[in-house]
Amino acid sequence: MSDNNVFYRYAPFIQDFIYRHKWEELREIQVAAAEAIFDGDDNLLLTSGTASGKTEAAFLPVLTHLWENPPKSVGVLYVSPLKALINDQFERLEELLEEADIPVTKWHGDASPTAKKRLVKNPRGVMQTTPESLESLLIRNSSNIYRLFCDVRFIIIDEVHYFMDNDRGLQLISVLERIQRIIGFAPRRIGLSATLGDCTNAEKWLCMGTDRNCVTPKCREAGRKIRLSVRFFPIAEKIPNSDSKTLLEKYYEYLYESTRGKRCILFSNSKGEVEENIAHLKRLSEKNHGNDCYLVHHANISPALREFAEKRMKSGELPVCTGATVTLELGVDLGHLERIVQTGCPLTVSGLVQRLGRTGRRNGEAEMRFAFRYDMSLPPNDFYKEINWDLIMCCAEILLYTRERWVEPMYLPKLPYSLLFHQTMSVMTSNGSLSPKELARQILTLSVFRNVTKDDYLLLLRHLLENGILERGEDGALLIGEKGESIVNNYEFLAVFSVPCEYTVRNNSEEIGTVQNPFPVGSQFALAGQAWEVTELDKKALIIYVKHIKGISKNMWTDVGNEYVHTKVMKKMLEVIRSDEEYGFLGESAKKRINDIRALCRNAAGGEIISQNAISGGTLCEGERIVLALSETVFAVFPFIGTRGMAALVFALRERGFGAELWLSRSIPVCIEVRTDRGKGALISALNSIKANGADKYGFEIPDNCEICGKFNDYIPRELLKKQYIEDYIDCGELFEIE
Repeated sequence: MSDNNVFYRYAPFIQDFIYRHKWEELREIQVAAAEAIFDGDDNLLLTSGTASGKTEAAFLPVLTHLWENPPKSVGVLYVSPLKALINDQFERLEELLEEADIPVTKWHGDASPTAKKRLVKNPRGVMQTTPESLESLLIRNSSNIYRLFCDVRFIIIDEVHYFMDNDRGLQLISVLERIQRIIGFAPRRIGLSATLGDCTNAEKWLCMGTDRNCVTPKCREAGRKIRLSVRFFPIAEKIPNSDSKTLLEKYYEYLYESTRGKRCILFSNSKGEVEENIAHLKRLSEKNHGNDCYLVHHANISPALREFAEKRMKSGELPVCTGATVTLELGVDLGHLERIVQTGCPLTVSGLVQRLGRTGRRNGEAEMRFAFRYDMSLPPNDFYKEINWDLIMCCAEILLYTRERWVEPMYLPKLPYSLLFHQTMSVMTSNGSLSPKELARQILTLSVFRNVTKDDYLLLLRHLLENGILERGEDGALLIGEKGESIVNNYEFLAVFSVPCEYTVRNNSEEIGTVQNPFPVGSQFALAGQAWEVTELDKKALIIYVKHIKGISKNMWTDVGNEYVHTKVMKKMLEVIRSDEEYGFLGESAKKRINDIRALCRNAAGGEIISQNAISGGTLCEGERIVLALSETVFAVFPFIGTRGMAALVFALRERGFGAELWLSRSIPVCIEVRTDRGKGALISALNSIKANGADKYGFEIPDNCEICGKFNDYIPRELLKKQYIEDYIDCGELFEIE
């Protein structure tokens, strides 16, 4: 065993574990993490590809600390975004700790109540939990917090990249700070993450509220071969004839051939698409007398069926293909996967890297196939509406990762007002009553609210009082009002992410999953890879009773979400369009489509738009290179900047009297459609001025309906929601990046 210095510092039971599993050496990240944990007192961020040994890198030295100096409470708090990931880690830790007398306890909604009671009675070992379960502890069992964590040494946060740029991650930081105040100190934090680009914001997030520095070891990732391919399938869905059916069938046959006999995941960008793909693959498998090895895994599938899919993928070497959304993107151990297949492409390089990292664990060769289909029978439209922007984005993401190893930096929200309401109500619930001054002190000193002013918080409190969510006691203290009680006593209050109203789908006594639409009796839909017909609808109980039917049913449900595309991705997309390079990862049909798109762009408006010659240099207006006239009064502007920058440009143009609207293609900010009778010259002049001088977003006139989605937005003054939108959705700095 190399790296003996670290190996012999591990506890004896860990050394035995390493010998039993015949590790030949410790990985570089494991050595670096051990040295940082054993020899320092800083927080630690471990970032590397999937299956690189990050979990062991953190736990082996941490568990050695617990073994050498047993704490008087829970010693390690492990926080995960998914119960499935907790269950997976539980099994791995149980094996590691079976001889060490260090217990591991799951603490979440599905965990054993007996095990929880045992931990409260005798707090020790490792506790695995989610942000929501920690929130529940603070609200319902605050008297046990000190007993559970008075001597906790480490807080390990898994999948940091999943947490840090949203309300759920900020909720976790807030909850950890509130625990720190009760126990009187800040335990060391260890963050685990897939490959990150710039780690600066991740380090800031991990250290919020701790007064500690953060160490991020720079380790070389083990070299591995990457095999990528992109296929494009032109179809004709709008022309109902045998040829159109044949074209579509070729698309599904490719998915079938790519997954047949393999252990793989078929990723799609929506639950409806997952269901549609798996239904067609099951049909082809039955037609070819194959085994039924196709499963479904997404948030609307029942926990039992999701766990069945996970266990099926972990166990043995038999072929299995699971259709999934983001739910299988995170680091649950699914054993040896031979291939990842993706319909469409992720909206981020980070998503691509995560999904690619699910394969190649055993042989060091990661393979990912992309499949695109596009309806070529659509009627002629403005040229940019005929372009497969997701195909261009896929090429851009592949180039950014394979050639530059670039991944999007994480964004830290500045004004999380939905979370501000949530934490206010949580603190009030756990305390019973507080003076306005004391409530403000407890809330505004949390690091996640460092940018919230006292005046804004006072505005929120007055709003809550006026609407009966809070009320004043006889002594002037604040109490939770009747309306507030109904909010905090709902089990859904613990989660800060939106959970749409969902109907449970049952076939007799079996729970199939959930859907958001109350489908009428007699209608048909797909769920869990099968087709169903509604036999009864119970709106009061939120239950849809169904019977199984043969064939393939259309999906009648939709997905919603907030997506942001980074400016660097948009710039790389423009580079793909400008280039003449034929990328080796493209299949013949995909190459042809990319070249057709390039020609379409270069020929638009006589070659003046997105042409290499037209954009070779000079000022913004030279070659009129980003403005296309659609008519005498309608123009399309192509700045090729990210979502937040495009929002800034829309308002900057409106500020100058232009009618401007953002045009999106599946959340990709393609262009701004501008209506004006002032002519093209005036528009170009305005764009030149904006690029040269920037804009002041605080002076923009923001419509009342503009807001960043938040679960508790209905309880927040409109004035604050608009302020949040300006601060966290609009980025005027990107205006200087306009092409």
